Amino acid sequence: MPEKATLLTVYKFLPQTNCGECGEVNCMSFASLLLERKAVPEGCPPLKTAKYRPQLERLKELIAPPIKEVLVGVGEKAVKLGGKEVMYRHELMYHNPTAIAIDVSDTWDDDKIVERCKSVEAYEVQRIGQKLRLDMVAIRYASRAPEKFAHAVSVASKSTLLPLILCCLDSEVMRSALEQKGVHDVKPLLYAATKDNWKDMGYLAKQYSCPIVAYAPSDMSGLKSLAATLRAIGVENIVLDPGTFLEGKQLMDMTSNLTMLRRSAIQKGDKDVGYPIMGVSAIVWLTGEDPTATSFKEACLAANLVLRYTDLVVMHTMEPWALLPIVTLRQNVYTDPRKPVAIEAGLKAIGSPDENSPVLVTTNFALTYYTVLSDLETAGITCHLIGIDTGGLAVECSVAGGQFNAALVRDTLASTKMEEKVKHRKLIIPGLAARLRGDLEDTTKWEILVGPRDSSQINDFLKKVWTSN
Repeated sequence: MPEKATLLTVYKFLPQTNCGECGEVNCMSFASLLLERKAVPEGCPPLKTAKYRPQLERLKELIAPPIKEVLVGVGEKAVKLGGKEVMYRHELMYHNPTAIAIDVSDTWDDDKIVERCKSVEAYEVQRIGQKLRLDMVAIRYASRAPEKFAHAVSVASKSTLLPLILCCLDSEVMRSALEQKGVHDVKPLLYAATKDNWKDMGYLAKQYSCPIVAYAPSDMSGLKSLAATLRAIGVENIVLDPGTFLEGKQLMDMTSNLTMLRRSAIQKGDKDVGYPIMGVSAIVWLTGEDPTATSFKEACLAANLVLRYTDLVVMHTMEPWALLPIVTLRQNVYTDPRKPVAIEAGLKAIGSPDENSPVLVTTNFALTYYTVLSDLETAGITCHLIGIDTGGLAVECSVAGGQFNAALVRDTLASTKMEEKVKHRKLIIPGLAARLRGDLEDTTKWEILVGPRDSSQINDFLKKVWTSN
């Protein structure tokens, strides 16, 4: 078992002088930041001196995640794969969300490749205050014509700033693609090294300083050996592909293999498999079924891959209804389990409210708040919206637990100076907080209107009951 990084094990490698040169009050505080990935060992100036150099190296080794972090691409759009430290997200927040790549075929004409790349780059969904995007473009060697692949790679590299995945098992064809102007400079992920081509592909990755995928479908010992061999020839940035399968026993074995790879790296400290994992849900399109049914199957397979430790998923579908559940699932998996997803409590003006506009209150749980906000904006309602600090809990939970209470509402009305902003004294509360009406009226001295349980019904509710008099 590898030594586990704890606050005390990290602290013992620090100078323990509490000099404050790192900007923290003491070494223990800096150790805490190291564990939370909010600082790096080099942030401690004394550690970089000759006296503490051995401790610096030991510390870097100690806090390095068991799953190596691999960088694909360059600049602001570069994607970090891996970097995982734990098996289960309740132990510690997962870092580096699963990257989602969309494939491009070298059989397509230039206009279609450009359009596809632009669509991938432009994809954006806003959910609970976050922008959910796609991350990479994968170019497939489908034509079996080397010049077409090289040309497609060149066109794609000029069409997007997103990181690229070059999918070709022929090392000479891969070399031709990498030698296209500017291609190797953007550090694409090379897919893939196998037991048959590992030497040539490995040296390509080393020559051009590109990350590479080790591919051994349903062969865990072969995959481990392949990764170890690549590292032995000097290739450090490796991604593992144990094979992706659609159904039956192969699907079951694939899920088990993904779990075993991650468990071997994290719990057993096996460095030969301590690399990011990828899956290719786009394989479902080989069945040639109805596009709608195939997109649905791909979404299901991609979800399975996201939930089973993959750091990169290559998809084909661009159907909004198929991509939405995947980017949403990814967002949910990669939130911090130690705290609810919350927004900063306070007042927000919806439209251009005046002294006669209604005042609504909700909690600062992000999903609740942004749902209410979206419904208000969609309906074109002009109002004052107050998000009270319930610790990130939803309405029903915070009412039951006492976080949503009359004193808090009274204090929030005072801190937002609502009495100065409106001439009426009417406050609309969520329907799920109806039982607090009497206590709220007694404490705040405002008239309390109980709104609907569903924020999509607020517009109809206001038409029926709202008057500022």
